[in-house]
Amino acid sequence: MQAARALACLLAGSMILLAHPQHACADGSVIDKIYHPYVQPMERELELRATLEEGGHARLPDRQTWRLGYGQALTDNWFGELYLIGEQDGLHSFRLSEYEVEALWQLTEQGQYAADWGLLFEFATMDSADRNELATTLLAETQWQRWTGTANLSLAYEYGSDIANELDSELALQARYRLSKSLEPAVEFYGGEGVLALGPILMGDLRLGAGRQLHWEGGLLVGLKDATPDRSYRLLLEYEF
Repeated sequence: MQAARALACLLAGSMILLAHPQHACADGSVIDKIYHPYVQPMERELELRATLEEGGHARLPDRQTWRLGYGQALTDNWFGELYLIGEQDGLHSFRLSEYEVEALWQLTEQGQYAADWGLLFEFATMDSADRNELATTLLAETQWQRWTGTANLSLAYEYGSDIANELDSELALQARYRLSKSLEPAVEFYGGEGVLALGPILMGDLRLGAGRQLHWEGGLLVGLKDATPDRSYRLLLEYEF
């Protein structure tokens, strides 16, 4: 009950922010990835993830966003990652569009409180324009029986000569059922500026030897508003070593 109340308080504050629509990220999609508030000491990873959006009409063309990243644990509670981001849409061929650096700070030990907490800090800059973004995301995760609930609440500031300076907010939620190590079904929700999407996700871990594993995720998010793509396919591969 304490875990449920802690997560409910976070979600209530999130809904207040989302009640006033903000502008989505300058380059990326609101539908992207759920972050968890944990750091594994000594871990390194290579990550490939993609969001494939089907707009459904001419005002919202199909779009692909791909991320290639390398990350590693910096201390027992800090994890850093660098990304190259490319995209393609109905007007442009595939191109490198953005660079991003992330730092995840694990605030609490797992199980120390009713919910586990972390903070994610991000800086992104476009390759061909003076458009930048600084973002902070509050990460919360709680467990009940075989279910895990995760919430990401983000505030971002966009600035540069090629964009109007403004503050953005986003919310991402995940409810995951721990069926087995290799297969965990989940439901995810994403909200942002004019964007609401909900859908099923499958994920799991494949052991590849001592200290090595492949984490995979894939699923379909369905748009709940006209400004949201009709369908968004979310794919992720992480090689952890």
